[in-house]
Amino acid sequence: MAATELTTPTTAPWYVPLTRAVPAAALAIVITFAGGNYSPDFGLACLGGFALVSGVAGIVVSLRAFARGVYRTIFLVQAIVSVVTGILALAGQQVGLPLFLVLLSGWAAITGFLELYAGLRSRRERLATSRDWMFVGALTAVLAIVSLVIPPDYVQHYQAPDHTDRILNTSVVVVGLLSVYGAITAVYLIIAALSLKWGPSATPRDGTAS
Repeated sequence: MAATELTTPTTAPWYVPLTRAVPAAALAIVITFAGGNYSPDFGLACLGGFALVSGVAGIVVSLRAFARGVYRTIFLVQAIVSVVTGILALAGQQVGLPLFLVLLSGWAAITGFLELYAGLRSRRERLATSRDWMFVGALTAVLAIVSLVIPPDYVQHYQAPDHTDRILNTSVVVVGLLSVYGAITAVYLIIAALSLKWGPSATPRDGTAS
C-alpha cells in the first residue's frame, strides 16, 4: 500500500540512520569480543559480513526513503559497492592480508567520498541529515586513508601487562581500527536517529510505495 514519508527541507526519515547503525554496532561488538583473533581472515569475515548486510539494508532503505534523484542514486551506488565488497571479502578469505587491505581501502574510499559529497550537497538544501552524512563520510574516508598508509609488513613486538610476549602487526591494527570505526559510526547514527525521531515534527508528503 502507499506509504507516507515524513520529509521536509529540514528533516529526513529517522529510520535511515538507525538501520545503518545496526550492522555498524554488530561489527564493533563482534571484533571486540573476538579474543584478540585479529587475523586477516577474521578481518575479511568481519568486513564481508558488515558490508553485505549494510549494503542490502542500504538498497532497501534507499528505495524506500529517497525519491528518484541524486540522493537515491548516490546511496544506491554506495549500497551496491558494499554488497560487492562483502561478497568478495567472504569469498576470498584464504587470500589474506593483501585482499583485506585492498577491499577495505577501496570500499571506504568509494563509499566515504560518496557520502561526503552527499553531505556537502545537501548542506546547501539545509537537510538535517547533511551533518550526519558529512561526519560518517569523512570518518569512512579517514579509514580508507589510514588503511592505505599502514605498511603491510608492519610488525611490532611488545610485552603485555601479564608479561606475555605479543605482536602488533598490520592486521591487528587495521582490524582494531575497523572496530573503532564501527563503534563510532553506530553511536553517532543512533544519536542522529533519535534526534530525527524526536526532533521538530515533519510535514507528510507522498513517498514511495511499499
